[in-house]
Amino acid sequence: MIVGAVLYIDAMPPTTMKDIARDLGVSVVTVSKVLRNHEDIGDETRKRVLARVKELKYTPNLAARSLVTGRTYLVGLVVPDLLHPFFAQIAKSLSAVLRKKGYCLTISTSEEDPKLEEQEIDRLLGRRLDALIIATASTNSSVLGRISTAGPPLILIDRRFADLDANYVGIDDEAVGALATEHLIEIGCRRIAHLRGPDISPGLGRLKGYLNALAKHKMEQRPELISKPRTADVNSRETGVELMRQMLALSPRPDGVFCYNDPMAIGAMHAILDAGLRIPNDIAVIGSGNLHYDTELIVPLSSIDQQTEQIGERAGRLTLSLLESKGQPKNRTFILEPQLVVRASTERKIAGRGSSASPASRRR
Repeated sequence: MIVGAVLYIDAMPPTTMKDIARDLGVSVVTVSKVLRNHEDIGDETRKRVLARVKELKYTPNLAARSLVTGRTYLVGLVVPDLLHPFFAQIAKSLSAVLRKKGYCLTISTSEEDPKLEEQEIDRLLGRRLDALIIATASTNSSVLGRISTAGPPLILIDRRFADLDANYVGIDDEAVGALATEHLIEIGCRRIAHLRGPDISPGLGRLKGYLNALAKHKMEQRPELISKPRTADVNSRETGVELMRQMLALSPRPDGVFCYNDPMAIGAMHAILDAGLRIPNDIAVIGSGNLHYDTELIVPLSSIDQQTEQIGERAGRLTLSLLESKGQPKNRTFILEPQLVVRASTERKIAGRGSSASPASRRR
């Protein structure tokens, strides 16, 4: 009689790149290059390797690969707010570029809090990132300066520091402010408010562009028409409502408003409409970002296109070039040019002039 039995099952050892290489009669290096989407592998060999990988359900051992290559194939991204469509679009286009070369993007958010940002940076660096990309919430360059001298490759996006020599990809923020304000002046606005951003490079640059445009047209710069928020990328819509209500309490009130970003502009439009005023007849509104849902609003929003997708793509290509460089490359800066996109929120009719915007300035 069998009282008890122990059943032993021999676990199959995991498939390795060496197994795939031996099966196909190619080198381990060839298999590795196929898995990393390297360009110098022929189509026929690539198809054979990928077919065998799929057949064996092979999953690369990233920890083992890291020991051999000295890389984790992880790139970190820190942004102020992942719910903000601007940063979500950057993350999407950035990830698409990195993925083609076998890198994985790991994302963290600072909630526009410099202390939390520093904690998240330390946490990501603890995972031995190959590179760090950041849209910083800090007004102080000290933390990022430490990384740029003793850490992995560092790429700043959207925000930068005058006192820090670092890789950077972003938009010409002074041009953003000038384009938006010039457009409001062109359609006849004479009391133009600016719901501005915080004391970081985009906020300061757009404010400067706004002030320069007023000065160019010899229009008075009124401090009461410049409203500074506590935050700009977190709870932007609520901030826009609050700041616009303050502007509406002025006498006389503004007849045009340039907002730091599109969510803030949407909040401003809610406040204007709730007050029983018309957009753009009573108050014209323009934002910045040209977000994908701007055309779906009750009053489609005019905006400044910040080349969001291109920022992510360019940052991705820059990151790869830094990782593939054999030496110590010099820091590089890429400044993209903004574009005016005119929609209903600024489409005023001016007597004798028809539509407010010239064909050359109009994008939809």
